[in-house]
Amino acid sequence: MPFISNTDEEREEMLAAIGVKKFDELLKNIPEKFLLNKECCLERGKSELEIKRIISALAAKNISTTKANSFLGAGVYDHFIPAAVDHVIIKPEFHSAYTPYQAEVSQGTLQYIYEYQTLICELTGMEISNAGMYDGASAAAEAILMATRENGRKKAVLAGTINPNYLQVIKTYTTGVGLKLVVVKEKKGVIDLDDLREKVDEKTSCVVIQTPNFLGYIEEIRKIEKIAHSEPKALLISAVDPISLAILNSPKEYKADIVIGEGQALGNSQSYGGPLFGFMATNLKLARKMPGRIVGATKDAVGNRCYALTLQAREQHIRRSKATSNICSNQALCNLAATVYMCLMGRNGLKEAALQSTTKAHYLAARINEIEGVNLLTDRPFFKEFAIKFNQPVEDVINKLKKLKIFPGVNLTEYGYANTLLIAVTEKKRKQDLDELISALREVVNG
Repeated sequence: MPFISNTDEEREEMLAAIGVKKFDELLKNIPEKFLLNKECCLERGKSELEIKRIISALAAKNISTTKANSFLGAGVYDHFIPAAVDHVIIKPEFHSAYTPYQAEVSQGTLQYIYEYQTLICELTGMEISNAGMYDGASAAAEAILMATRENGRKKAVLAGTINPNYLQVIKTYTTGVGLKLVVVKEKKGVIDLDDLREKVDEKTSCVVIQTPNFLGYIEEIRKIEKIAHSEPKALLISAVDPISLAILNSPKEYKADIVIGEGQALGNSQSYGGPLFGFMATNLKLARKMPGRIVGATKDAVGNRCYALTLQAREQHIRRSKATSNICSNQALCNLAATVYMCLMGRNGLKEAALQSTTKAHYLAARINEIEGVNLLTDRPFFKEFAIKFNQPVEDVINKLKKLKIFPGVNLTEYGYANTLLIAVTEKKRKQDLDELISALREVVNG
């Protein structure tokens, strides 16, 4: 171990302390065939210039969505981001190593988190927001645990139309805590209300719904709310697309108890599918059950307005048995991007982004539905995303379109929808972009 700065005497002392005579004894349980037993043949070190050339060559193999006609979505979307967003978040003052525990030297960070919480409350109509979660999936899982803390019940009813990645994270989060997960069947792009009625009972802690759902379709949320709240103690958890709230009813209007979602669409790029951030908002009566950090406004010793972490119920701060969650770092820089984005866009800007996205998506869906051999999965109302079904292998269609530098969407075959494609449209798409996909699809499917 020449790279560790210990002397031979120090190594001998450490080995003796754990009861072995030589380092090889530490490896005795590893099969011989897996041991190197020779000097590692690494190349010589490279200069900064050489490394830059290598990395640039690797990066050149990627196809950026700025150089392709992309309709990828399924939870991560290509919305317009004003240039000022990146200009603000690259400021070194916001690049923090960790949590702003020391309020007197963290007022800038605490203030923007407070502003972020305020904006999330305005967007969702709820009364309190936390400082953010890892992503939409972890927010969903934490919301379920939050519901069980509130009512003491151990059954969660999940819509079969929520993002499958959310479902996987929820299963991981809830393993070992005695929570029963029940999934409601999908029917024509939305959940089966009859199946939901059968599965909601006196043991139900919460009903988890996503609208617009994973397939892009808008759930019958008013009916779902009545079924969920037919059990007085059951909570309704609603996962939402934040952009959609500019034109759709807010969760407050349909009496959601906890609102969560993926916030990437608010000023954060798609990148490679991350980093992301989850948001969570609820009513004041559930504030003390909320996981993560909450920033509150207060006054300092001389009466000036200031900000500090409040209601700190994480296990790092109090006894584990009393803690709401052990969630640790959050996505503060992503939250800052969202805060700047929402401030720059304003109500009218968000509404314009939402209206353009849905208008263009409906134009595209109507035109694609005219192509022989391609059908819409359902005629249900949708926001900016919809699914189409082919009478041929969807992988072949995707591969042919990729050669034309068109990313037509996400293949849903692995999610149980054979030969089905999920297409996302945002305000960034021009009519010529939509027509290019329509023309290419027609040629690939029937050419």
